[in-house]
Amino acid sequence: MENPSAKGRVFALVDVNNFYVSCERVFNPALENRPVVVLSNNDGCAIARSNEVKALGVKMGMPWFQMEELARQHNIVALSSNYALYAEMSNRVVSILCGYSPDVEVYSIDESFLDLGGLEKLWPSFTAMGQSIRQRMRQWIGLPVCVGIGPSKTLAKLANHIAKKNPSFGGVCDLASIDEAQRTELMAGIQVGEVWGVGHRIQAHLHAAGIRTVKNLRDTPPAWLRSRFGVVMERTGSELRGISCLALEEVAVPKKQIISSRSFGQLVHALSDLREAVANHASSAAEKLRAQGSVCNAIQVFIQTNHFREQDPQYGSSIVIPLPNASADTRLLVRAALFGLKRIFRPGFAYKKAGVMLMGIAEAQVAQGSLLPEHGADARSKRLMQTMDALNARYGRNTVSIFSSSAPKPWAMRREAMSPCYTTRWSDVPVAHAR
Repeated sequence: MENPSAKGRVFALVDVNNFYVSCERVFNPALENRPVVVLSNNDGCAIARSNEVKALGVKMGMPWFQMEELARQHNIVALSSNYALYAEMSNRVVSILCGYSPDVEVYSIDESFLDLGGLEKLWPSFTAMGQSIRQRMRQWIGLPVCVGIGPSKTLAKLANHIAKKNPSFGGVCDLASIDEAQRTELMAGIQVGEVWGVGHRIQAHLHAAGIRTVKNLRDTPPAWLRSRFGVVMERTGSELRGISCLALEEVAVPKKQIISSRSFGQLVHALSDLREAVANHASSAAEKLRAQGSVCNAIQVFIQTNHFREQDPQYGSSIVIPLPNASADTRLLVRAALFGLKRIFRPGFAYKKAGVMLMGIAEAQVAQGSLLPEHGADARSKRLMQTMDALNARYGRNTVSIFSSSAPKPWAMRREAMSPCYTTRWSDVPVAHAR
């Protein structure tokens, strides 16, 4: 592997350990060293597990009802997902990382890539930088992180995995700084399925070809990988050899489809409840659409019953409603969504889920105009939506909303064990009492 500083390509991947659980522990220290699991929407299944829970054999995605007995035996603390808290803590993580590199790619809510090219003279070593990141995250916001460093994004991701699994690295692994023999030994001990981008299906095909470890994949001739698995796998092999093929994406690529849907906290029968749920989803999707500077040309609405309840009559349907012109106006999208819902709704069914999908997404400034008067796409519409987004950003989500009421919502998610919104709601801010 060539010296990365010679070509200026060095990447770091910073990953928060057990992110959702760690966020909960920041504001509730009593959860430290206790088995904790965070549950999905409607408290359905495990989406985050503390190390203590993992040691008990609880797998990601295990339904809560299957682990309730285990939870009683080992005093597992089960919490409902608190997405407002997690999003705010993620923003704080990224804010700290921007102090280490001018180029940061937010890969997911708990992972970010940093381009370290040209920064080597600021630190005794990149391992020292990684330790500084770990210490600052702990001191400033209370979150534990691991840092992986390498001359390619794939190697940085692999180094992060090594840092997590090998305590001897102290939470930071720089695959470019260790000697070739140690690097090869590490790669020989890691299953190929741990490589970024190698899913279960590809892993099975690689195994069939005798490629079982990361070292095997690294040492496979590029031409052979391309002929058998395509250019993506060839590029992965090159990245494992220290040849950077993936650039840092500082700005997220705009989505071509935006989906907003969720299972209800309880079964819904009335059209009025479905209308409010669909309007809520359309509003959320419209907000995301505007956030990426786009408009859409159509909206799909779908509803469905719970197919696991075999004793109930089953029904599911969807419909696509073309818009009169491309728009990101919440009012127009909600109106179209409710028109579609009315077309597909059938009484006499117990509905479990509803949602919307925005289609035909394009950049707002290059959207195709209409010869007819534009609906929800003129200057007045844009100013109104900007004002609504600004108010919701300042005073809290849904401060200003379309087709919503303060009455209890039977379609809302079931979150019976959700922690307070410590960082986004004034009434939930922790209070310290001095004696």
